[in-house]
Formats: sequence, C-alpha cells, structure tokens
Amino acid sequence: MVTFYILKSEGEGSDTFFPPSTWSSVFRPAPSLTGEEPEEGAVPPGNDKLKRRVGSVTPDSTPSTRHKTQDRQKAAADTMRDTAKKNGDRRNNNTDVSCSANGRGIKKEDDGSFPVKIQGAGVEPFELQVHGFWLVQDAIMSVLGREEVAPRSSVALALSGVTLDPMMELQDIKGFKAGVTLRLVEEPYSPRSAQAHLARVQELLKAAGPQDALLEGRSPAVLNTLTQTSEAPPTLHSKNRRTNSKTEQSTEAPPPPTYILPGVSEVPPLTTLLPTNTHSEAPSYLLDLSLSCWNPPPGFRKLQGDFFYISVHTLEGKQCDITSCPRGFYLNRSTLDVFDPRPAQSTPVCHCLTDLLSHISPQFKHTLSTLRHRPSLPVEESLPTPYRTLSWLGFSSPHSHKSSFSGRLGLDQDLNSQAPDWNKELQAARDLPQRSLEERLTRDRALLQVNGAFVWAVAQAAEKVIDGFVDPVNGSQEDPAFLCGGVFMSMPVHREEWLGGERGHRAAQRLELRCVQAYSDLDADLQKLHTIPTALAEYRGVRLSAQGLAPGLQGPETAEVPNGLLYGFTAGPLENPSRRKLLELLAQSAKALSLQRHAVVGSTGHQLPLFTSVDAQGILGADGRYYLLDVYRTMPADANFQVEDGGEADTKEKSFPRRYPHVLCRLRPELVKAFIQHKHAQFTQRVKAHLEENGGLEDGMQTDDSHSIDAVRKACKDVGSVSDIIFEMRFNPNVFSPGVQFPSSESDSVELQKKLLKEAASFIIHNQIPAFMNDCIQSSDVPMDGASLRQALHQKGINLRYLGHLISSISQSDFKHQLRHIKRLAFAEIVVRCAQRFFSGYIQGVETSNLSAAVSHFLCCLLVPHFSSASNGEESKKRSRRRGRGGAGATDSAAWNALSGNELWSLICQDAQETYRFKEGLGSNVDHLVEQYGLQKMSLLREMCLKTGIQLRLREYAFDSRNKAPISPDDVLNVLPVVKHITMTTSDATRMFMAAQNSLQKGLLEKAYEQLKEASYLFSRVCDDLHPEACHCLSLLAKVAYVQGHPAEARSVQLRVVIISERVLGFDHPNTIQQYVLLAVYLYAGGEAALAQRCLYRAKVLLLTIHGGDHPYTAVIDASLGLMLQGEQSLQFLQNALKISQSFRGDADLTTALIHHLLAQRLCVSGDYRQSMNHEKEAHSIFQNKCGEDHPQTKCSSDFLRNITQQAVRVERSIRQGGAEASETPPEGLFPSQDTTLEQLALVNGILKTSYSTRMMEFKEKLKEKKAAEEAEKTKQESANENQASEPSANKGEATDDREQANGNAECQTTGDEASEETDHTHMNCQMESHMHNGVSKSENEEEKRQSDITNGIPPQSQSKSSITMMSPSEAQTESAVVNGKECVVNEEKPVEE
Repeated sequence: MVTFYILKSEGEGSDTFFPPSTWSSVFRPAPSLTGEEPEEGAVPPGNDKLKRRVGSVTPDSTPSTRHKTQDRQKAAADTMRDTAKKNGDRRNNNTDVSCSANGRGIKKEDDGSFPVKIQGAGVEPFELQVHGFWLVQDAIMSVLGREEVAPRSSVALALSGVTLDPMMELQDIKGFKAGVTLRLVEEPYSPRSAQAHLARVQELLKAAGPQDALLEGRSPAVLNTLTQTSEAPPTLHSKNRRTNSKTEQSTEAPPPPTYILPGVSEVPPLTTLLPTNTHSEAPSYLLDLSLSCWNPPPGFRKLQGDFFYISVHTLEGKQCDITSCPRGFYLNRSTLDVFDPRPAQSTPVCHCLTDLLSHISPQFKHTLSTLRHRPSLPVEESLPTPYRTLSWLGFSSPHSHKSSFSGRLGLDQDLNSQAPDWNKELQAARDLPQRSLEERLTRDRALLQVNGAFVWAVAQAAEKVIDGFVDPVNGSQEDPAFLCGGVFMSMPVHREEWLGGERGHRAAQRLELRCVQAYSDLDADLQKLHTIPTALAEYRGVRLSAQGLAPGLQGPETAEVPNGLLYGFTAGPLENPSRRKLLELLAQSAKALSLQRHAVVGSTGHQLPLFTSVDAQGILGADGRYYLLDVYRTMPADANFQVEDGGEADTKEKSFPRRYPHVLCRLRPELVKAFIQHKHAQFTQRVKAHLEENGGLEDGMQTDDSHSIDAVRKACKDVGSVSDIIFEMRFNPNVFSPGVQFPSSESDSVELQKKLLKEAASFIIHNQIPAFMNDCIQSSDVPMDGASLRQALHQKGINLRYLGHLISSISQSDFKHQLRHIKRLAFAEIVVRCAQRFFSGYIQGVETSNLSAAVSHFLCCLLVPHFSSASNGEESKKRSRRRGRGGAGATDSAAWNALSGNELWSLICQDAQETYRFKEGLGSNVDHLVEQYGLQKMSLLREMCLKTGIQLRLREYAFDSRNKAPISPDDVLNVLPVVKHITMTTSDATRMFMAAQNSLQKGLLEKAYEQLKEASYLFSRVCDDLHPEACHCLSLLAKVAYVQGHPAEARSVQLRVVIISERVLGFDHPNTIQQYVLLAVYLYAGGEAALAQRCLYRAKVLLLTIHGGDHPYTAVIDASLGLMLQGEQSLQFLQNALKISQSFRGDADLTTALIHHLLAQRLCVSGDYRQSMNHEKEAHSIFQNKCGEDHPQTKCSSDFLRNITQQAVRVERSIRQGGAEASETPPEGLFPSQDTTLEQLALVNGILKTSYSTRMMEFKEKLKEKKAAEEAEKTKQESANENQASEPSANKGEATDDREQANGNAECQTTGDEASEETDHTHMNCQMESHMHNGVSKSENEEEKRQSDITNGIPPQSQSKSSITMMSPSEAQTESAVVNGKECVVNEEKPVEE
C-alpha cells in the first residue's frame, strides 16, 4: 500500500488532499528531501509530530487551485495553531478572535508569526510568514504552495549555507530569527520524485477552469457570473478592501426578465440556469507532452542516471526529447528515428521542467506567464469538495474535452500501482488522540478526508466494474465480487426470496448503510466498536455494495472460535476475555441506541443472549480491533407493515397493518428518538397523576414513603418501560423478524415489545405525519423539491413508504388547499421512485452502444403521453442507422425500443398501488398530474436525472409534441454513479454552532456572534467550510451581523455562503435559492441594487424551474422584488405576493397583513390613495382581530390609515377646486425611506421579526407591583436584621433585587414612554429582546427561557413578549408584523450578558 505523509506541526488545518493521480504532485515522502527513498508504508523515525494521512480522492482537486489558496488559508490556520500552542486549548477566554471575510480566526493582538525572506532556486525573492514552532517541512510546504514557486518540487531550505533538517523546529535552529534569509536549495531527484514533479507540471498546465465542474458532472458555482468578476469576496479586516462587484456593476438596475413576471406560465429557459460563454477556453501551452518511444532507458543509460525520456511537441512545431536525471531535465539529441541520449548542444540542465520548456519554446514562456497572472477564484470555489454533488445539466462541444497529459506520461499507472487499504486508513484516523481541541480537529479532518477519498474511490470503482474493466475476484457469475482501487464491490445476482427479492436486497443494502452510520456516530469508549467503511453506488441500474477490505481474523480457526467469530447467531457458547470485552462494548452501544438485551433460540436449541439483531456478527480482527458486521436489521421493525403469521392484512387501502413488497420495514432513528421523548412526556404526566391520587404532588415528592415509589412503578408499567423503577425505553430488533424464535422465558418481554412497536407505528400515523403537515402549514419547513421533501420527512422519522398515506391525509385535511405544494411534491416523488425501480431493470439489458438512445427513449416515454418508437419514425430511423454503424444486435434494440409511454405509465401505477396503496390519483398519463395538481414536467425530469445520475445537455426541451422526441440520444451527455455514503461528524464545530443557537434563543446577540465566528473557524479547520452544516453556520453568522448593523460583513460572508451552497448542495438546491435571496437583501443594504436584483431574478428562475410559481416561497421572492423595484413592476410583484400569501397563509394571517401594508405604501408612492386605503384597511382589520385594539401594531396601522385618508381627502379636494392645492407636498410618513425598505426586507425574509404582547400594560402594572413588594421586603429585612449568619444571603438577594428593580424601571420607563408618546410613526421606540429560532425544538427553547426567567426572579406570566426575533424565512412568515421603518422605528438595545 502506498501511504503518503504530511509533515506538519500540531494544529495545522490548511492541508488539502487530492486524487491519486495528483498525490505525487502535492505530497512527497519526507525522506526524499535528503535524497533517500523510503520503504512503502514506512514512517520516518524520531518524529512524534508526524501525522499520517491518505490522499483524498475528490474529483475537483487540483494542485493548481491549491497553490492559489494555500497561502491565503495559511495565515489564519497558523494563528489558531499558535494560540493553541501557547494556551493549550482554543477555548481560552483571553484570546480575542475576530472573523475575517473568509471566516478564519485572526487574533487582534500579536499572533506570534514573523517574516523571513526566501530566495534562490531561480525564484524571485519573497517574504514568508512563519511560526517558531513550525517544522522546517512546514515552511517548505508553504513555500511550494506559493504561486511564484509552483510547480517546483524536491527543494530544501538552507541557512548560512547549511541545509536544514526537515524534522527540526524553526525555533530550535541556531541563528534563526525574524527577517533572516533562507535559501531554496534544489535537491536531487529520485525516479519517483521526478515523476511527482512531472505530475505537478501537467496539473499546472491543465489550467483548471470554472466550467470544469460541469464537464465532469459536478455542480458548479454560478455566483461569479452574476457579479461579472472572478475575484474573491472582500476581506473585511484587510487594508485594501475590494468590493469585487460594486465597482464593475452597472448602477442602473436591470429590468426583470419576462419569464419571471407574475402570471407567466412558461418555465424559464434552461439556458438561463448555467453560464455558457462567460469564460474563455483554457490556453494551449504545448501540442503534445508524452513519454518518449525510447522508454525505458537501456541499462547503460540507467547506470548514468537516466530515469525516463519525455517527448515534447511545441506550439512552434518543434519536436524534441527530454531526459530526466537526478539533477533535473535536459534536452537530448534523440529523434523519432534515432536514439541519441547525449545532451544537445548549448542546452541547460534545469531542475524545474517548466524552465526548460520556457527555454525551448518562447510561446510556452509567454503563455505560462499569462497563467501565473490570471485572476484567482474565491477560496470556496477552488478548494475540493469532500463529496461530488451531481449536476443534471452540462455542456458538450468538440472543444470541451480538455487534453490531459497524465495518461500519455504514464502517471496514472506508475504512481498508483498499489491501492490503499481503506479500512486501515479509516481506523487509523478514528484512533487519533482526542485529548485537546487541536487533536480533535485533526482527527475530524482526517476522518472527513479519508471518508471523502473512499467515496470517490467507490464512484470510480463502480464505473470500472459495471463498464466491464474489472474481472470478478471470485470467478463466480452467480454472486460476483470485485476488487478495484482497494474497494470491495459485491453485486449479488441470487436474491433471497424471504427478504422480498430484488427490492428486499436493495432495502438491506440501504439499511446496512444507515445502521453503520448509527454505530459510527457513537462517542467515547464506544468508538472502540468499529465498522467497515461502507457505501452504496448505483450506476446504470445496478446497485453495488462497496466496503473496505475487512481485516484478517485474529487467531487460528478452532472449534470454539470459528475464524475469530466472537459474537453472533452462529457463534455458539464461548467465554474468553476478548468475547467479554466485545459483549461489554455491545451492551454499551445497545444502551446508546435504545436496544434491549434479549435472548433467542440458537441453531442448536440453546438460548443465545443478543444485543443486536440475529444477523449481526462480532469479530476480533487481526489488527486487534473489534468489528461489527451485518447490522442492517439493527433498528426495530415498523409494525404498520408487519402482518403476523395467521393474521390478516387490512384490506382497506388507507389502514394498517398492511403488507409491503419486502419484509425489511424498519423504523428510522429519528422516529425512535421522538417516540422515546413522547413516552417520557407520558411518563411524567402519569407520575404526577398517581402522586395526586395519593395525597398530592408536593407531599408525594417531599416524603420518602412508598407513595412516590409506587407512582413511579405504576407510571413505568403504564408507558411500557423495560425497567420497573426508572423510565427506560428499549426495543428488541428481532421482534417481527421472520424465522426468529424466542424462549418461553421471553414471552412477556416479547409481548411488551410488540405493544411498544405498535404504539410507535401508531405514533407515526397520529402524531408525526400531522405534525409534519402542521409545520408545512405554519411554514416552518417548506420543501421545494424531492430532496427537501425527503429531508423534512426523515427529520420527523417518517419513511417514504408513507407517501401514499401522506397524500390521503392531505386530501382529507381541512387545509388541503394550503398543502397543495406538498401534495404535488409527494406525487412527483412517488412517480420518480416507481420509474427509477423500473429504469434499473430496463437499462441493465441494454448494449453499451445503445445506452444514450435507451436513456432518451425512457425519458420520452415518462414525460410524453402515448410516446412510442412507432410514433417517432424519423428518430427511430436515425437510431437504426447509428446502431448499424455500431454493430449492435437487433435483439437488444427490440427490448428497450418496444417500451411505450402508456406501458411505462401502467407499470408506474401498478408499482404505486403495490408500494404506496395509491393508484387512482396518478391518472392515465403524466398530463393528468400536470393538469390536476400543477406538476411540472421539467421538475419531474430534473428529479429523475438526479436520482439515476443522468446528465443532459443544457438546451431547451419541449414536451408538447407527440410526434417528435423531445430528448434525443445526443442530449444524454453521461450517466454518472450515484453514491450514498455515511457522513462524518464535526463534533466541536457542531457543538459551538448549537451553543450559538441557544445564545440567540436567550437574546445574547454579542455572545452568539462570537460563538458563530468560533464555530465557522472550527468548520474551516475541519472541512474548509465545504459542508452543509458549515453553510448553515455562516448563513446564520451573516444574519446576526446584519441585525447588529454590519451589512458589509453580512454581504461578505453571504457571498461565500452562496458559493458553498452551490458546490456542496447543488446550484439549484432549495437552500441555494434561499441564500441568493438573503444575499440580495445584504447587497441592497450596501447600495448594490442592480446586483441585488440579479440575485433575486436568479432565485426566482431556480424556483420556477424546480417547482413552479405556486409555492409559498414565491411570496417572499416577489415581495422582495416589489420592495426593490419601482413603479408598476413593484406593484405587479407585490400584488402577486399578496395573492400567493392569501392562498397559502389565508386572508387573516399576519404575513398577509404585512404584504397589504407594503402594497399600501407603494400605492401611496404611485398616488393611488384610494386603493392604498383599501389595502391598509385590510391590514388594520387583521391586526385588530389578531392582536387587539390596544396593540401597538394596530395603533401604528390605524395612524397610517388615518394619514392616508387625510391625504386622499386632500387630493380629492384639490381636484374639485381645480388643482389649487395639487402642488402641496404629501406627509413624509406616507413614503417609505431607505431604512424603512431595508427593515421591511428583513421582515419579509425572516431576518428580523417584531412582535408586541397584548399584555404590555398588564406587564407594566405587574412590574410596579413587584417593585413595591420588593421595596417592602427590603425594608422588612433591614429592620429585622437579627441573624448575623443570614446577612450574606440577604445582601446577595438585595443585590439581585436591585438588578431586577433596575431592569424593571428601565422596562417600565420604556413602556411608559410608548404610552405617553403620540402614535407618530417616526417616534415609537421600545426595548427589545433578541433570540434565534434555528432548528432547536420549541419546547426546549421555551423551557430554557422559562428557567432563565425564573432564575432572574421574573415570573413567567409577566414576561414581556416585545421582541426582535431572528428566524427562518418560513417561521417569520408565521408571526411577522408590520410595525417597521418610518411607521414604527425599532431601536435595538443589546441584551446584558450575565
């Protein structure tokens, strides 16, 4: 196995990993610095700071991008490492960290770095910031990452003529100090390091461009095409602040495209989704660069130092041969016909190949200089993503396939001759120490990168296996197994019928991955229970199980221990220390996963105790680690789809239990957690009820008699606790499993388990699905496509097999009209999933030469009613001619070409009936869903492509014609493997992110802001921010910065968020749409109105493409456009927003009132006071009904309505009097100012929410009463000061009372000011309280708030609800109010942090 090592000091987090083809171009075994070649897998001795890594097999990683970005990341990473070195932990409170634009922490005081000068080796002198605790190798890696140094390699550093030891720390070097000059020394090459240098050169010449992602099937970043610049976002704390887009954007706002205007029914052109010609083609450097035909060197030349020969064809037409030797590269005298390895006359020996090529070719020299001075991409756009995000659209042209010299140079074969041991690498990363923060960050980063490398290797292996480039290692055609790139791939042909055949096998693969994830997430000592690296790859209809190679079994095979098997159904009775240790780990893991210890009847009739399902096996590997295999039935069964032997399934389509196509219906971990919380709430209620029956709650809790014990015992029995004395919910994974027998002693426990599982299944139907529907009604979670729908359902623990029941529940709901977008998405998901199952079998039987034709034919049958090859005669003739040239057989063409649209739809309806008990709603063809439910064919096409890995050409597709195929074989660009994999946690970053959310819930904005910066820094250390959770963290950071009055910082951070979302989640993902809208708000606040409108246009285009305009979020986008645009266009978008809001939210919702108010303001601007008055009357009526007559919002609306009425009367009078007063200036309060518009944008998008309690006056009176009571109590305590020992506590209480009194006085003064002030819109102020709603359950937030209030001495009943709240856009729509801007200016006061 080839193992690469990165020499780095503790805490360095800016290292970047690359695919195997580029490993050698970036990393080199450390001993090669001294000219020695290490043994394979050897670790250089005497270096306790050597960190072991494996290269990441990410698809978009190139050294050229790394060179451009490593230097930028280095400073921030070094700063953090220095802090950790000095303080021992990142959480040191004395470290003042500020967040720069790229999210890295920069200390405000001296960061401990100092400059040194680098010169020599033909490089222009430059200055480098280093740290004293760096290793020399750290400095070398930083130097090699510089743009001016690339692509040099095999260099060392020297001081005063002495070459420095790469293992030595800089601070230990004699004479090393700030400002010292270090010289680059060219080290001799070895054959392998020469190949590594060649790889660096070819990657540099590859010149990665912005559109490479699309050409490789990955999601691109599109934001820079809107800003018309490729520069990075501005750095807030840098001296030279670049505005990136502000200086290059036109100040004139572009008009909205016609295809996004309200009322337009056509889907926007697909060509608007992605840029087509914004970037020029990469320049050419050489006509050819390949290995010479004279390789390998003959023996007598090897003895003289020749490594290999390179053939070069320059742009001038010159052909020459180059020799690689220990000193570098030189031109020899060989030609195509004559071998003459002697050096050519007057040729230099260059250590760097590009220097020699520049000497040979002037055009190469000029083009290379242009390459070095090209504008750099943003860091987030150039860094490799951990996993590939597929793009369903792409380009194809004769010039789009770039020439790469790696194949002709033999780099792919020679540098990667040995595949990595993925299991060994993953377990080594898991075993890294976790004692300090720096060690945990290093471990998390290593795990993420090894897992990302494994996932990319799985994708590559799946393509090679299915394409036929790999032979089975077992030689079996029944159950073939493959080994490719260190990945073990299994493709069982023989399916076990008891599982449910093909579908049961696929379910087992999926459940295995899910349960491996559950065991991988266990913390502390449970990390000693290991699982094999696992992933699923689906390619060309075949699903492959991919795993790392399992370790050898420890010990010889014996009768007691068959091949090291310590645990499992077939292990038998056995006692030894290893087994006891494994059982201890399994017992702890069972507790963490809520699994019950139980016994089953073994194969020989004996009782076998288990902590898992009967399929699981525990082994002791040859590496000394305990492994758990075959865990696919770990989670408990779903009783809604389990029909017991002898029982009858309910024949009603909407009833449970019912049969399912396979027997592996298991509950999701999220459902188990939610159900346990539900049962715990029942347990608490039952305990209280039993205590009240036996003398009252307080008496029962204060006494030690048997009443409280009996109450707990009864409550445990009532809720089904597995323990009689404490609440403990455990589930038996083998209940309802076919073929499993339980001993008679387990009968009571099994019956209890069946009861619990039936309750859990009922909990899905009666609690979780209604809760999901309620969330969608309240807009707390608004899915836009299939992926977001699946995520929302899974968060509630709802499996997708309940989609049919979800549709039926919506149809029977009183809010079915408001949930029509969810019903539409559910229909689309059912159709796509059923079509995908048929597509898997359909495409497997197609010849390779007919794949594109078969894929396009299937898509046409799906999207065009009554489509068939006969109705498409001309296309059929073209395919026939193509098949004739390709030599494919006629038998194959008859199979796939015979499929018709009617037949496919019939199969989909049949599958929907069998799987979801749902048939009649699908209709006779896809047009029924389009007409009945508003489903878009383009949305269906996108979902199908994303699920199957199909990539289509970026062009317009028309599905109306039934005589011409809308999708031709040439439109199918590629079919890519879709890989499902486990995700690695970012523990410290996630904890800090959650702490920030809790701080926001409590109104501690400053503390939350610092915590969010800390969390974003930690995310950058682990994953370079290229992670969905890091994206959410940065988005929240931008919101907090904006609320605090820093729109420039919010803009800078949000620019990065959009790029990250595009690359990690997808350029058309729902989160990307929302992030574009938020970016538009921040840009508009910074005066970049034109760019802000472009962002909103793009968000609207994406939403119309993936779903359509009939969606609640359309109201948010249109309202934002209405606020930014002027004149008729503003009114047009606001009126559509009002229409959408009334349709989804209702006529009496506060969000609808907000839009009524916005429309009234804009109508005032246009001079239509009558219509403005009508809309404000509607808003006032809603406020009056929802909030009451005395509510400040109602008063503000009433005052604004009065001003409108007065102005309308004034205008009417002027008209009657012949225009005598027509020139009179209207009241200023009627026209919104810029601040008003910005606040309204924040309200519409959920960044800011203002709400007032109807009990404001009541709260004021209670504060006065409390103040009087506190003063009386204080006087009483002072006069009755008899006990000296109680004085400290009394003083403490007095201080607390003083603080509460001061707070009460402040609050009363604020409220009093509001009450005494005239209801003028420009002078209403109130004290505010800030908090955040970000994914933490409301019950937990309310409980924390209540506990905090009680601790501070304020009764919960008297809490002021007057608050500024930052929320998600959908949540804000639920409770948004209209007191804003000039109508009611909100002055935010920072909360006091205690």
